[in-house]
Amino acid sequence: MAAKSKPPGKVSEPALARKNMDMDVAKLDAARRILGARSDTETVDRALEYVISENREFMALDRLYELGGLADVYGNARRAAAPKRTRKRSG
Repeated sequence: MAAKSKPPGKVSEPALARKNMDMDVAKLDAARRILGARSDTETVDRALEYVISENREFMALDRLYELGGLADVYGNARRAAAPKRTRKRSG
């Protein structure tokens, strides 16, 4: 029997896998509140999306840096690179 093709223009559902995991209940509850999720599954899914999104942002920033970065219009780079002043000791 041939595989059934999907209708054109339809977005396919993501592949799902059922997992059993031991989790810190307090962390899961805190993440649920922070993410505004309604279930454990939604909490984990949103947390994974957040991590993936954050990684993409850092990769984009790394690429921007490789291409020469952005102009430092506020002069923060110079201030950050300046040597730190140390407190003089008396005596």
